[in-house]
Amino acid sequence: MEKIIQITSGRGPAECTWVVAQVLKTVLQEAANDGIKASVLQHEAGQENGTIETATVVLEGKNVIQFVNLWIGTIQWIGQSQFRKFHKRKNWFIGIFEVEKSSDLIINEKDIQYQAMRSSGAGGQHVNKVSSAIRATHIPTGIAVVSMDSRSQHQNKKLATERLLAKFNDESVKQLKTNVQNQWMNQLEIQRGNPIRVFQGSDFKKQKQEKNYKQERQRLKREDYHDNS
Repeated sequence: MEKIIQITSGRGPAECTWVVAQVLKTVLQEAANDGIKASVLQHEAGQENGTIETATVVLEGKNVIQFVNLWIGTIQWIGQSQFRKFHKRKNWFIGIFEVEKSSDLIINEKDIQYQAMRSSGAGGQHVNKVSSAIRATHIPTGIAVVSMDSRSQHQNKKLATERLLAKFNDESVKQLKTNVQNQWMNQLEIQRGNPIRVFQGSDFKKQKQEKNYKQERQRLKREDYHDNS
């Protein structure tokens, strides 16, 4: 099971981007503790050192749904601004939202078409007479690459496949980023009245609702168990 989440400061000030950076660290740590694989797909740094405006995280694991449910929503941090010494505000909010991954971003080897072609450029008579170059095309998307590095058609086919997969992954990331941009309004809809988690202080400690989170996690696990049984 895989889930993708976006941790964002919305249009919040530098303090919120600091909170995003701290929440990202906490998410990654808690995911590791729960046996969930977490990797940062992309992030945008904030204006201040050590801050992040937005980060997209891929989470994979058996209990990833329960894990994500415990984070989706508004996160509140209570603390004094590190960037504006005399600023009176002490409550800062960021949001975590789930990002839908397009099913079109799955590649199937059956959808790859290979075409032999003559290599061009320097290389002597052998290059001009033998169709050793390979063009690999992903039919559904039209993404295509060419390999003419080797005199071996088999080797060029292998290289073309690797390059096609790499290019396809790049396009997948671009599309995912587009999906994130399309959810930009989420960043303006951060609800401040009912945060799902509250942290406080410069050491970013959780408030004492931790027991509630553990109880909720156990409840979700029990529901998942009964659904699968």
